[in-house]
Amino acid sequence: MTAHAHHLGTGLAGTLLRRAVLAYSNGAWEEAHRTARDVSTQPATIHPDEASLYCGAPALAYALHTAGHPAYHSALETLDETVAGLVRAKLTAVRERMAASQPPRMREYDLISGLTGLGAYLLHRRTHPELLEYVLRYIVRLLLQPVTVDGRAVPGWWTSDSPNGRPDHAWPYGHGNFGLAHGVAGPVALLALCARAGFRVPRQQHALVYACRMLEQWSSFAPAGGTAWPETITADRWHQGPPSATCPGRPSWCYGTPGIARALQLAALACDRPSGRRHAEHALTACLTDPAQLGSLNDATVCHGWAGLALVVAAAAADAAPGSPLPGQVPLLRDLLAAYLDEHPMTDTAGLLTGSDGTLLTLHTLSPTRRVSPTWTTCLLLN
Repeated sequence: MTAHAHHLGTGLAGTLLRRAVLAYSNGAWEEAHRTARDVSTQPATIHPDEASLYCGAPALAYALHTAGHPAYHSALETLDETVAGLVRAKLTAVRERMAASQPPRMREYDLISGLTGLGAYLLHRRTHPELLEYVLRYIVRLLLQPVTVDGRAVPGWWTSDSPNGRPDHAWPYGHGNFGLAHGVAGPVALLALCARAGFRVPRQQHALVYACRMLEQWSSFAPAGGTAWPETITADRWHQGPPSATCPGRPSWCYGTPGIARALQLAALACDRPSGRRHAEHALTACLTDPAQLGSLNDATVCHGWAGLALVVAAAAADAAPGSPLPGQVPLLRDLLAAYLDEHPMTDTAGLLTGSDGTLLTLHTLSPTRRVSPTWTTCLLLN
């Protein structure tokens, strides 16, 4: 991702979100208003190939809505219609792609660039429930209706892209992606969050049960105990079935076990599947006690560092079954994040995902003395 004024993950939109969330908590709006003016000095992209929850008009709208300040009401009304038009355009492209019996590109449905992210905005904003319904119907079909690649059936969320988001001869049949940021865990988490918020469409429960079973099936034993998911798989691996063991990657929000486990936990809660909930919470707990996994974290960021892990665990702990060890892990992770920052001081970089804005906002969100509401984490599909 490149730095961009209207980018939530790497740009000033992330700075605006942080300052707005803190201003909503403490009433000091000067910095937030100044950042809003800075972000608004250039037009935000609305092109369907570029605009998404994390880039352009929707990113700006998400930050302004999260601010909850009346000064932004008029701008938000205009942005709402812009986002609505963008969603309609993307859904039209989906229908054309499905009519041609082609698998989706990653950017069609993922959280960062696709309809899952725009669905998260619609859930957060709640001004176009009819469009959210269309997005949910799309996700249900994505989960339940297979597509054909090289003469073989693969799930509807299988992407024709390589893991870098582009076609690649090294991945001639595309790949399956389990992650929360770019893979199937994102649509699953959105579908579950919407169900828990009262937004329901036909076959939603079937899709959630499918998601639970599939994610349970594709988690494998990790060397240090517990279970973990592969980040990505080839078509051959899909048809061979899950491996007996998986070497876990970084315990990250974006691709790792924590983000996937949170999606499974949400889905299990939404469709009342206790086995899925236990599976998710056990996988998340196990990765927190694996020195090799924790030792692979080499930055403090939300995307793939200590802040993201802490946010996931805090969200999962709030929904954990009675007696779960997860609530006790939250203050420990907060301390580990603070200790990491003592040894590796942050540079002042914009952005929620890879910048200091996300790390600072995490510290405030998890602070026992200056806690802010975690509702801003809808853009991470955690709440």
